[in-house]
Amino acid sequence: MKKFALNIIRSPYFWSLVFLAALFAFNLAFTERFGVVEVKDGRLYGNIIDILRRSVPTMLLGTGMTLVIATGGIDLSVGAIIAVAGAIAALLARGNFHFMIIVLPPLLAAAVAGCWNGFLVAKAGIQPFVATLILMVSGRGVAQLLCGGQIIKFSHPAFEYLSAGYVFGLPFGLYLSAGVLLSVWLLTRRTALGLFIESVGINPVASRHVGISASRIKLLVYVFSGICAGMAGLVLTTEIRGADANNVGLNLELDAVLATVLGGTSMTGGKFYLAGSVVGALIIQTLTTTILARGVARPATLVVKAFVVILISLIQSPSFRAQVLRMGKAGEARA
Repeated sequence: MKKFALNIIRSPYFWSLVFLAALFAFNLAFTERFGVVEVKDGRLYGNIIDILRRSVPTMLLGTGMTLVIATGGIDLSVGAIIAVAGAIAALLARGNFHFMIIVLPPLLAAAVAGCWNGFLVAKAGIQPFVATLILMVSGRGVAQLLCGGQIIKFSHPAFEYLSAGYVFGLPFGLYLSAGVLLSVWLLTRRTALGLFIESVGINPVASRHVGISASRIKLLVYVFSGICAGMAGLVLTTEIRGADANNVGLNLELDAVLATVLGGTSMTGGKFYLAGSVVGALIIQTLTTTILARGVARPATLVVKAFVVILISLIQSPSFRAQVLRMGKAGEARA
């Protein structure tokens, strides 16, 4: 237990955990009924449960984005992939097809989109920012074409279970994100895959010299990021019981990047922290809930988010903390 506590304190996302705890403490003190969790018809309800449920898409995106950023890349197309997956799923759900027929084609399309990004980055040598920006723009256009410029509504109880279903009192989406996270953790921390990803992010040339195929690793993580975006798209589509190609997943690529960075993963690649990305996703959703509970207009949340990211990033920076410490000692010496 002591070793676990020391590992948490030394982790790059320790200060993010502190900030998340401070947000919860603030809400418990000043937001009415924030800590109240009620049981209705065998289901848990409350602000905390709502934060967890609404964090699911960002958790899914953050899991995939963490691996992409660990290789030194970035995926700006996840929001567009969400829109494409949602449009395909909504069209199939409106046709009242079987659950698996509704779910598999959108995930396949998301994997193909991820493969396209991976090909441009790993094989064509295009910068990840530019390569994924291409699909970020064109993907949402594809989704709008699929929807015919309209919001496609549907009613399909089995499909809607992804967001509306509960298991042992908790939203099904939490189990989905936890299952994905656990699977990725086992693959990257119990096999050599995690070391390969970090190696490619730190030095792809040296990795190639020791027999690691950097291009294959990059292709793999972009495909996985696409699949994660596809799953997030299915969850978000079932929440509104429809496909809105113009708005669904809009700016969520930024939240995914923020969650990853707040979780301690460096944008330059290398070591990554899946648990930290979950903490980052919870910070983003808790912060949004806190701001809205205070009666602040929704557009202002972007400004507050930016300020918080800067603050946490500075606190997490060893060089910044060292500089503040030196300034403090210099002030004491002058006094």
